[in-house]
Amino acid sequence: MNPTVVPHVDLPVFGPIPRGTPRADTVRKLAEIARAIRARDAEMIAVAGQGHIGGDYSSLDILTTLYFAVLRLDPANPRDPERDRFVLSKGHAAGSLYTTLAAFGLLDPASLETFMRPLSKLNGHPDRNKVVGVEANTGPLGHGLPIAVGFALAAKLDGSHRRTFVLTGDGELEEGSNWEAMMTAAHHRLENLTIITDVNGLQQGKSTRETTALAPLADKGRAFGMDVVEVPGHDFDALLGAFEAPPSGRPKLVLARTVKGHPISFMSDVVAWHHKVPSPDQVRQIVMELSK
Repeated sequence: MNPTVVPHVDLPVFGPIPRGTPRADTVRKLAEIARAIRARDAEMIAVAGQGHIGGDYSSLDILTTLYFAVLRLDPANPRDPERDRFVLSKGHAAGSLYTTLAAFGLLDPASLETFMRPLSKLNGHPDRNKVVGVEANTGPLGHGLPIAVGFALAAKLDGSHRRTFVLTGDGELEEGSNWEAMMTAAHHRLENLTIITDVNGLQQGKSTRETTALAPLADKGRAFGMDVVEVPGHDFDALLGAFEAPPSGRPKLVLARTVKGHPISFMSDVVAWHHKVPSPDQVRQIVMELSK
């Protein structure tokens, strides 16, 4: 084994978990899928020499739950007009989206080898013109949520049952455009909109508390007209409960309490892993820890 070579990690194509699967079996399958996606994400970023693995890992249980157990989305018919929409507003976590799309069946797993290469369709931020399954170009923070509000409002005007889910970062909520979008969503009573915030408490360089204090997020969300739910963001059963709860007549804000770099021992809750690349030996350790 060459210690300077990044170990290869295979990523199976799982596809959506069949509707009607018992909850306990769904939770076990989601955990299996998330482990596989994390392992492949680590290899992909190590080979590319670029990426945001800490934020990928804090958000991956949310993405796994949405794609494999919640979204009405058929990988065989990805442009169905009545599909549910998902927007990754924290677009710098594109690696987590690409690996999830590959495991879901919307992206060829072999294409992950091209991540961040010149002329690759797998840019550092997702591009809807290049990748099937990407609903909106994101990257500049504060843009994805306003786009998602537009999607949800369009569905309401169409009389459609399609839903929109959007994932923001907690540091991203320092952008005022998000709060304007929430006010608009509340004004139009967009109960078909679910906003998920990856509350890992860290952003580039330091904690969110040190950068711009966001607390109390739940109270602020309610003041802006949201139906607020707080959940542990690595608990698949809790996430499913939050996403499957009946509509309340208001847009939903799910505050998912997560850990940056979860569940890896040397990455968890370490701000340096916001934008850091694992070495080949660290990839091996990540794969080993995920296999336990």
